[in-house]
Amino acid sequence: MGVILDSSVLIAAERRGHTVKELIHQILALIPDQDAALTAIGLTELVHGIYRAQTTEQRQRRQVFMDEILRDLSIYPYTRDTAILAGKIDGEQQAKGVTVPFSDLLIGATALSLGFQVLTANPRHFRLIPDLTVIPF
Repeated sequence: MGVILDSSVLIAAERRGHTVKELIHQILALIPDQDAALTAIGLTELVHGIYRAQTTEQRQRRQVFMDEILRDLSIYPYTRDTAILAGKIDGEQQAKGVTVPFSDLLIGATALSLGFQVLTANPRHFRLIPDLTVIPF
């Protein structure tokens, strides 16, 4: 089993000045014997943050952090099967009047398709996805 790291966890670590290795150590202390990974959607959110940086220093710091992520974590793609699962979840939830923010829906569907949990600093949206195990961080 593994855990998908929501970008909120990575963004918080980067803002605190932690390295990816320090973050992984914290995660393993919280949930031992789990593979920690990121989704392609989460990676997109991080890249977005690099290009939204207000200063050159901030952009460089974020780039270095992302380079560490790419070196130290697996990145799982958004696949055809995941797209079908996300569409099913979204349709069923919207039929009940529940709207899951799109990027969280895609990250959650990726985690479900892998049999993984999601570790997030913002569990509210992920808890709207049925059968997804959400770990607050």
